[in-house]
Amino acid sequence: MKIFLVALVFILNLTIAQPSWAGKDFTKGTDYAEVTQELNQLLTVKDNPEQAGYTPEQFQTRLSQLQSQKYVMETARKRAQCFNQTGRTLGVYANKPKKYPTQLYFLAAGQITDDDWDCDGMYLPAGSRVLLNPTGEVQELTEPIAVKFVDGTQSIARINPTTGAIELNVAPAKVFKAGESTWLLPTLSQAEVDAQVPSPQIID
Repeated sequence: MKIFLVALVFILNLTIAQPSWAGKDFTKGTDYAEVTQELNQLLTVKDNPEQAGYTPEQFQTRLSQLQSQKYVMETARKRAQCFNQTGRTLGVYANKPKKYPTQLYFLAAGQITDDDWDCDGMYLPAGSRVLLNPTGEVQELTEPIAVKFVDGTQSIARINPTTGAIELNVAPAKVFKAGESTWLLPTLSQAEVDAQVPSPQIID
């Protein structure tokens, strides 16, 4: 009888509860809805991109970015993670679903965020030289910014040894300045970021 009850509980657990190893479905989140909406709107002006304020080249770049973001969310099987390969401390925005809202944390060099957390984006201080888009140009920031990634993105920040710029392996979905988001954007220099104690709770 005990064996039967244990087997029954096990079977019910498999059929009713989502297994912990099952992949995540990011197509039900707000990121997916926003990307899909913008993509659909963009496609309506594909024959006349000037109507949306784009040159043909800008239109194609933005279209490719949105298609890539949509693909990431449709195929990703674990939460967004941020990998710090800059050799310095990196500010990251992360949340733990149903426990902690998105806040600014600090990730030590060589560390990756735990996949129990969502790494929503990165903090880049004023004075940083950055390359936000793999096909773009290096720019020097005159004020701090936050870059946001869609659900499921595996983002890597590294330093280009030639330019000294922070490079991202994927273009961010959004870029925020102070006052443009609910995310906290403190006025910190890179030296002040380096002086922060890394946040142990977000480390994989």
